[in-house]
Amino acid sequence: MLFQPAEIVKIFLILAVAWLMGRRQGDPLSMRKDVLLIAAVSFVPFVLVMIQPDLGNAMIYVFIVLGMLWIGNVRYTYVLIGLGVVVGGLVLFYTLFNSYNTEIKNYLQDHGKNHWYQRINTFINPEEASADARRQTEYAMIAIGSGGLAGDGYMQGESKNRKFIPYTYSDSIFVVVGEEFGFQGAAVLLLLYFVFIYRMIIIAYQCFDIRGSFIIIGIASMLVFQIFQNVGMMIGLVPLTGITLPFVSYGGTSLLLNMLSIGLVFSIRAHQEKYTLNE
Repeated sequence: MLFQPAEIVKIFLILAVAWLMGRRQGDPLSMRKDVLLIAAVSFVPFVLVMIQPDLGNAMIYVFIVLGMLWIGNVRYTYVLIGLGVVVGGLVLFYTLFNSYNTEIKNYLQDHGKNHWYQRINTFINPEEASADARRQTEYAMIAIGSGGLAGDGYMQGESKNRKFIPYTYSDSIFVVVGEEFGFQGAAVLLLLYFVFIYRMIIIAYQCFDIRGSFIIIGIASMLVFQIFQNVGMMIGLVPLTGITLPFVSYGGTSLLLNMLSIGLVFSIRAHQEKYTLNE
């Protein structure tokens, strides 16, 4: 098993941001002393992971920080400014990507990052992408669709479509769920995730220690984005990235991180109950 530092950095980022936000004790966050400082702390691991390159984990860092800032009593003016920057950035990226498509392709190929171009171009311009670039997403959607309502049955899928999909035990595990258990099985899995995240939010809401609440929300934000990204890339909603499906994908550092994260949530809950009993 290869150890991935980018995975473990997630929990350190959550702890660091929770500590920085906890200094305010629930008061509105200041742009200069809080938001910009948190952005600076998050920028370092974001850049290092992007250089690897690992776009999936880099995006998780962003979503973790955004989720924690949202619950950390950030001013609505900052939220509007942030939304404006994000929307403007996406529009600018889309425009520049289409306007300078050839130049971007040549630059990324020269720097050994052609897979970035393939994934982004396949998502933005699927009709212009090569058959090889579209193959994984197309066969994933076909395999999931072939499961129908009830699926083909446990260990009965293994269709010819799934054979063209790499890492069905890890990144593409949702294809197996959709094909073997159908819409019903996929819906049950997503419902379990919903209940799981809901319980974490309830624990965060009931927590006396505000930093404990921030930690739980950071973990919940991480899991929500991973679930959305993993399922979304298998049904064509978002570009392909190497993000695993929490607690379902096969082992590795990602599973270790998820178990560590839930252990933190349990620890916060246990100390919460101990504090309540001692009152």
